[in-house]
Amino acid sequence: MQDFSTDRHDQLLGIARFTFVEGGAATFKRLSARCMEIVRTQDSGTLQYDIYLDDDETGAVVIERYRDSSALIEHLENIGPELMQEVLATAVSVEGETLGRPSDELRARMSGGPVRLFAPFLSM
Repeated sequence: MQDFSTDRHDQLLGIARFTFVEGGAATFKRLSARCMEIVRTQDSGTLQYDIYLDDDETGAVVIERYRDSSALIEHLENIGPELMQEVLATAVSVEGETLGRPSDELRARMSGGPVRLFAPFLSM
């Protein structure tokens, strides 16, 4: 079993699932390209940012991994609320999970939103 007192679990893994509105995939792909450019040029602590589409392009999964809570906060600030709202508007439903040990500041920012937080329990 993994000891969770180490800093390894300061990294955060985010998983977001989108089900698009009719015609939402094209807009989602365009906006995702903007997000990816921001991640590549402005984020300093984003370790992974992968976007997957299902075969019929009615849904997507985004996998994100951050060095720590401050890196995820930086990412959210870089993306900004306007672009985030545009992305969310492409979907009829969005579900998300953040896995790891978020800081109190990040917990406060995420409270009341659609993202569920999961703390480490067992690991190999």
